[in-house]
Amino acid sequence: MKTKSGKFLAAISMIGLLASLSAPATAVDNSADTPEIRAAIQNATTRSDHEAIAIYYEDAASQMQAKVKEQKELLEQYQNKSYLYGRRAQDLQAHTEALIRNYERTIAADMQEAALHRQMASKLDENHATSGNQSPAL
Repeated sequence: MKTKSGKFLAAISMIGLLASLSAPATAVDNSADTPEIRAAIQNATTRSDHEAIAIYYEDAASQMQAKVKEQKELLEQYQNKSYLYGRRAQDLQAHTEALIRNYERTIAADMQEAALHRQMASKLDENHATSGNQSPAL
């Protein structure tokens, strides 16, 4: 009876440990995809609204770029000192490379979104300029 309950507790503990370790490893920061920014995008009507959204995405991309730099430094550490990490060295390197790829995809998406909103802002500015130059019909 003791061995079955001991094995059961050990299995539950191992599952809990694995779950706690895997959550941060698979999480990708999509801070740019919040309900607030989605609402701002849906309600954006003016040039300044679109410029503010573009700035938001550019800031998110620069924050993500800092994470990429940090991960690249960590990857270099794993590659140069792999003997310190034993059997886990290759796993750590692969995981870090995957994070870098995901972060770089997020940066590209954020910059594309920022460019889109900058383009919308300039079109709104052009439309405003053209409509302002027309003289009212008398």
